[in-house]
Amino acid sequence: MNSASRNKKITSSTAINKADPPSFFELVYQVVRLIPKGRVTTYGAIAAYLGSKQSSRAVGYALNGAHFIKPKIPAQRVVNRNGMLSGKAHFETPTRMQELLEKEGVIVKDETIQNFSKHFWDPTKELGF
Repeated sequence: MNSASRNKKITSSTAINKADPPSFFELVYQVVRLIPKGRVTTYGAIAAYLGSKQSSRAVGYALNGAHFIKPKIPAQRVVNRNGMLSGKAHFETPTRMQELLEKEGVIVKDETIQNFSKHFWDPTKELGF
């Protein structure tokens, strides 16, 4: 599946009705909203799903300013490839990302998701490639 058809799938599954195609940031937000509670994914997994494997940093940039976007974007569910809470500095407090994850049943120790493979949600597998 090419990037254009993948983008169409995300757009239709989240009922976005815009004349212009969604921006990369908007596509990131759509994917993040689909991550189930108690699960996490990585910046790289989102970038790969969106057909831009080398753009994991851009996924991070999108999430850095996502706190004020409506509907809400559960940015706490996106971590680095090692399961570390690398985005924690962009939350209201240094512990807020961990608090939100723990509220969903995810155990965090030393700023790292415990049993990461159990909690990992791969959008390519879950949403279809």
